[in-house]
Amino acid sequence: MCLAVGAGLVAASELSSCATLPVYKTTMDNNKVSVPVSLFAQSDFQVIQPKDLFYNIGLRKEKGGTYTALLLRCTHADNQLVAAGNGFRCNLHGSTFDKEGQVTQGPAEHSLKKYTTEIISDQIIIHLS
Repeated sequence: MCLAVGAGLVAASELSSCATLPVYKTTMDNNKVSVPVSLFAQSDFQVIQPKDLFYNIGLRKEKGGTYTALLLRCTHADNQLVAAGNGFRCNLHGSTFDKEGQVTQGPAEHSLKKYTTEIISDQIIIHLS
């Protein structure tokens, strides 16, 4: 099984190459993360790695031009999630989540944490609080 640490919400075709998805590294400022809209020119999904945040964030561009941000942390055992088809998988105990962050297989019982996003100028702002 290919491991793409911190990835998810990607099409199965993107996973078939077994390549680790690129990670956009950034900083947090006042519990906010800023990501350039231009990052989505080639793909509708990005893995965001904020400095000083232990888990990555999966950021997906929706058809309507909005963005969904999910914390890639298993809600069962606080393990980093990996890409699995069109969703996420925890390799610790096997929980799986769909691209919306809903549990599709336990032992996890709770959905992934979803962050509010907004677009300001050419930046996507992820609100971590």
